[in-house]
Amino acid sequence: MIRVTLARPWLEARLAAPMRVLSWAPHGAGFRVTDRVLWREVRNADLGPGTDALAWLAARLPARDVVAMMTSCDVGTWQEARACIQGVPAQAVVTLGLTNAESVGRRRDWQAVEFGTINILVATGAALSRPAQIEALSIAVEARTAALMEADIPLPTGRATGTGTDCVALACPPGGRLRHAGLHTATGEAVGAVVRTAVARATAAWIAARG
Repeated sequence: MIRVTLARPWLEARLAAPMRVLSWAPHGAGFRVTDRVLWREVRNADLGPGTDALAWLAARLPARDVVAMMTSCDVGTWQEARACIQGVPAQAVVTLGLTNAESVGRRRDWQAVEFGTINILVATGAALSRPAQIEALSIAVEARTAALMEADIPLPTGRATGTGTDCVALACPPGGRLRHAGLHTATGEAVGAVVRTAVARATAAWIAARG
């Protein structure tokens, strides 16, 4: 469903066919039909004070009809997970850094932290309607949070539930009419399972890399 290629500073996720992608990504946000989702690895020197990050990213994209995310973590540490629930396939690809982790509803002084981020692409073969795709995206976010809470990462404000710059993209076949993708559905279970597993793997790797 997703083929991943690493060509630093880019990580490319190529979908098997054009899919409708829903995200709040820095490039290609909202609903967009594409077969490519990109991660761009950045460093502090890339984005100095006063830099327009969105314009900087747009100027470096290899194509315009893509969804693109940015991260300061090593894109070579990406993790993935796959599942098929009652004939509904799903796959997630995750990069993760937690240097600017937050506990929801209790933000820290962002000027005092470095910027990591959690970037997630999850694709499902379920032919979802737009409202159902929004519901599935919410489950992906819930799964990310569940995986982080299970990791029990302490912050001055509580346990980490995400970072201040997370991005999630959910892809499905365009033109679908399935009306529901909640936790009681096979789609919801598949999406939740792969995101939860991939985020858990990425979190464990991030913790291990720091001793």
